[in-house]
Amino acid sequence: MSEKRKGIRVIDVIVTAILVVILVYVFNVYKDTTFNDFIRTEYKMGESEFIRDKEIKYSDTYSYKIKSEEFNDAAFYKTIDVTPNTVYKVSCMVKTENVVTEKEFSESGAHISILNTLEKSKSIVGTEDWQKIELLFNSKNRTSVDIAFRLGGYEDDCTGTAWFSDFKIESGIEDTSNEWNFVCFLIKNVDIENNTDGYNVTLSMNQSDINELKSNMNRFKNSCEELSGQKIKVNYDIIEIDEPLTSLSYNEDSGYYVAPENVMNIIDPYLEVKDYDHIFLCVRLGDMITQTQYDWLGLGGMSYLGMGYSNVRLPNDRNSYTYKYNVLRNTFPEEVFIHEFLHTLERNQASYGYSVPELHSYENYGYKNEKLIGQREWYKDYMQKNIDSNGEKIGLEEFIYRAKPVHEEDFEYSYDFTNKVYNEPQNVIEDFMMILKRIGNVFEEKANLSENVV
Repeated sequence: MSEKRKGIRVIDVIVTAILVVILVYVFNVYKDTTFNDFIRTEYKMGESEFIRDKEIKYSDTYSYKIKSEEFNDAAFYKTIDVTPNTVYKVSCMVKTENVVTEKEFSESGAHISILNTLEKSKSIVGTEDWQKIELLFNSKNRTSVDIAFRLGGYEDDCTGTAWFSDFKIESGIEDTSNEWNFVCFLIKNVDIENNTDGYNVTLSMNQSDINELKSNMNRFKNSCEELSGQKIKVNYDIIEIDEPLTSLSYNEDSGYYVAPENVMNIIDPYLEVKDYDHIFLCVRLGDMITQTQYDWLGLGGMSYLGMGYSNVRLPNDRNSYTYKYNVLRNTFPEEVFIHEFLHTLERNQASYGYSVPELHSYENYGYKNEKLIGQREWYKDYMQKNIDSNGEKIGLEEFIYRAKPVHEEDFEYSYDFTNKVYNEPQNVIEDFMMILKRIGNVFEEKANLSENVV
């Protein structure tokens, strides 16, 4: 063999080796940076780091890592096609390191959410080993949703690191019974040091308070079923909590109130044991705000982990008949419970795309806040869709009493379509095929763009 041919072969070997090294390098960079068709998004752009981690992972595939050294809301998401009025469960494994929320009391952290909504899983903060989290939701009238794996939150930001892995999505069979399970938490003690107005708050319910609230939950059950025309069936548990409430939330419209983030560490252990459809949180706050203009009794329309959440506050005056049945003063003491629950149904019906009268607009339709019975007649016609409006009847649709929060039992017979949504390569060959597919998609997009320009 001539020296010239030998030299060519040596060059070929060197070139091949260089190409292999380049391919290995490109492949490793690809593996470290690709987010497998997920779209990355941040509230503060460029502040968070998105990496595929080959060192810290739950299974054989690289994990998805978000790291935020500054407070941020960062996520990666994918748009998922869904069937309207269908229940879904999205789950993953998550690990956290030094995750801290910007606010002291917050629902933010590492979690799964539907972008631009309040629908989310529980959040993981601090430093925690791998654990499973789940987002349960009803598609309602939607045909697609943006499922996000997130470090941060809708109303608060985070620092720290979170790893996500082993994504799974299932559809289930909705429970369409009209039987609702309520829980009424009685937070008996309030012990807040140096609240936002700079003073300490120490309050407690007495036994008379507790007895009145228990009586009104029983009255709520009977009245809810009666006023709806038996369209809903009510079961309830009352749970007395001795652990004191140590924080409150505040806004200009409502004054002081108990948001879910103020009590989630107290009530979560009970919610993990049994599934509920609505939460009442009762507390005495009245005495602490006697010098302010706010004297509201309830605050509804909130949600926590997919459940309706209502805050019921005992009034300032312990001699008030607001919660006491008296034939001469008040024969509808359960009204605040009915009212706040209806705010949840009002919100739910709107979320399905149906119009619904504003709950506070009773006077616009000729109803009054009457002595002894309050707005009872308004609630009855509201719940039975019997309000006269321009020659038609309006109010709550009957289906809304069967549109309850999604629970784990809805997935006893589920359909797993993870592979159609989260197609994670399982080996080197699939990785290279994925790279080629992506390259092909890029050229296809450029070709389409050129055609559109022409």
